[in-house]
Amino acid sequence: MDDILKRLEKLDKDITGKSDVCSSGGPVFSFPESMKRNFVNFGIGLVVCRKGWFAFNVMGRKYSAIAGETVFIPEGIPFCVEKESEDMEIGIIIYKVDQIRDIVGNFVFSVHLYSKMSPQSYYVWQTGEEEDMWEYINLIGNVEPSENDLFAFYERKLLLLSLTYRLCSVFQHKYLKGESVNARKTETFLRLIRLIDKHFMAERGVEFYADKLCLSPKYLSGLSKSVCGYTVQELVFKAIIRKCISMLNGTNKTIQEISEEFNFPNPSSFGTFFKKQTGMSPQKYREEENLQDY
Repeated sequence: MDDILKRLEKLDKDITGKSDVCSSGGPVFSFPESMKRNFVNFGIGLVVCRKGWFAFNVMGRKYSAIAGETVFIPEGIPFCVEKESEDMEIGIIIYKVDQIRDIVGNFVFSVHLYSKMSPQSYYVWQTGEEEDMWEYINLIGNVEPSENDLFAFYERKLLLLSLTYRLCSVFQHKYLKGESVNARKTETFLRLIRLIDKHFMAERGVEFYADKLCLSPKYLSGLSKSVCGYTVQELVFKAIIRKCISMLNGTNKTIQEISEEFNFPNPSSFGTFFKKQTGMSPQKYREEENLQDY
C-alpha cells in the first residue's frame, strides 16, 4: 500500500509539473488530486479501468467508465474526475510525443486524429486491448531512468513508441470503418504519411505524393492541413529535419556528407534550409549537442 501511495504522489507531482511521461507505473486506487480539479491534458492521456468505476466531466458533459473500459483524453481537453467507487482500480499514463517524434516520424500524427475523425467525441470505450495497455503502463513504470543508464532509458523510449503504434492501430480499427467523408479523408492522410516516411529522402515536392495518391496537389495539401495543421511540404520538411538531427547526433558524418545524402546542391544550401527550420546552423546544433554530453 505504501508503494501505491508513493506512486500516486509521484504521478500527481509529475502531472502538476507537466513531465514528459506521467505514469502510475501500475495499479492505483484513486486519481491524483491534479486530475480532480482544473486539469487540461498536455499529451496523450489514457486511463484503463480494471475494477469498479469512476465518473468525470469533459467540457461540461458528464461521462463514466467501468471495469474493462479505457478512457482516452485528447490533448488540450479539460478533464475533471468527479466520483470514484471504493473498489476502483485504474492505470494512468499521460505522455508527450515530442520525445519519440524522431523515431516515430510523421505517423505520430495519426494518434491525434481520433478527435477529428467523427463529429461525436468518444472518450470511453472497450477496445479489447485493455490488458495490453495495462501491461504497457506497468512496464513504462513510474520513475524516469537516468540518461546514463542507456539500456533502461532507450527501453522506456521504445515502450512509448510501441504504445503509440498500438494506439494508432486501435484508432484506425475504430474510425476507418464505413464510407464516411471523415473516414476516407483520414485514410488518405495515413497513406500520405506512409509515403512521406518512405520517400522523403528523395522526394520533396507535393506533386510526387499527389500523383501517387491520384489527387491534385492543392487538394492534398488542403486535406493535410485540415487533418494535422501542416501542409504536405511542411510534413516532408519535418521528416528531413528529424533525419538530419538523428545523423548529426548519432553519426560522425560531416555536414557535407549529410548534405549530399539529402541531395542538396551544396552544404551552404543545406545549412540555410536547416537554419530556417530549427533556428540554428547544422554545425551550431552539433556543437551544442556535444556540449550537453559533458
